[in-house]
Amino acid sequence: MNRQKKREQIFKKKLKKAKAKLQPDHKKPRYISKADRAKAEQENKTEN
Repeated sequence: MNRQKKREQIFKKKLKKAKAKLQPDHKKPRYISKADRAKAEQENKTEN
């Protein structure tokens, strides 16, 4: 019983991680580094 329970716990833990990886996190925007933000801002200034 104990070994079976332990195996199930490990399986459920791995399954939970796999499902979380597949689901995108819509709450947070994607991280953009400070240098990339500055570069994008510079490009917008040159276009305008």
